Amino acid sequence: MIEATGLSKRYGATVAVDNLSFSVPSGQVTGFLGPNGAGKSTTMRLILGLDAPTSGSVTVSGRAYRSYRRPLFEVGALLEAKAFNGGRSAYNHLLSLALSNGIGRARVDKVLEVVGLKAVAGKLAGGFSLGMSQRLGIAAALLGDPPVLMFDEPVNGLDPDGVLWIRNLLKSLAAEGRTVFLSSHLMTEMSLTADRLIIIGRGHLIAQTTVDDFLSEGAGSFVRVRSPQADSLAALLKAQNAVVARQGDDTLSITGATPDAIGEVARANGFALQELSTHQATLEERYMELTKDSVDFRTTGNALVPGRS
Repeated sequence: MIEATGLSKRYGATVAVDNLSFSVPSGQVTGFLGPNGAGKSTTMRLILGLDAPTSGSVTVSGRAYRSYRRPLFEVGALLEAKAFNGGRSAYNHLLSLALSNGIGRARVDKVLEVVGLKAVAGKLAGGFSLGMSQRLGIAAALLGDPPVLMFDEPVNGLDPDGVLWIRNLLKSLAAEGRTVFLSSHLMTEMSLTADRLIIIGRGHLIAQTTVDDFLSEGAGSFVRVRSPQADSLAALLKAQNAVVARQGDDTLSITGATPDAIGEVARANGFALQELSTHQATLEERYMELTKDSVDFRTTGNALVPGRS
């Protein structure tokens, strides 16, 4: 588990992280979302002891990361795909990390196989593509078989097969009971991978919730009902404090009532239902809705200025 309490970080007059408190439980993939400049990278650096907090604290499995003598056995992290000596082979890069933490050579061979780099283990890492570099970084994170794993944009540069591979890898790691903390701007991928979400904006916590709860609470989520008795059904639902809007002569858009509750009202009053379906906002729609006031850089339109290139 990762636990942050009142975590703050200032760089001069700039507040990158402001009184941030959250927890990342084990056994789940927790997505970490926020606009550019929200403080995500700073927060991950604070967790790993790469920066010291101005105030507050953050622990990994109950202890500060810097207190671990062999940290690769406790936390595996990929924050920067190209964080290696390009003059070393992939194998030697991993071996140097392994030896620094008392990890045997056999484990290096194992993680190279897991990430699909065994065939290029002897090649210089400096010649790797972004996707191959990501795989090497993931191998490094897995070296100590740690209970806590942190990844920042791990699918950048990966082809569709690689994206599917890492999605399944993250899920399998969480299913083993590990803590998996994932930062990404790819909403579709996050919706397919994450169980929980932590969303920040301008250094502040905006939301900490499950993906299912986050989606169900959105303004774009509603129940669509089509019935010949739409008027009567609407009146009964409004009396139960549901919000009902017309979508056509016999079609209603309803919020504040579950499909089961709507179906029960219809059944009890003998109303025929020709459609009863749930329409849920996408993760991207909910994210945009929630972070609209935390975006530092906003475009004004799609049109180019005439006569300029």
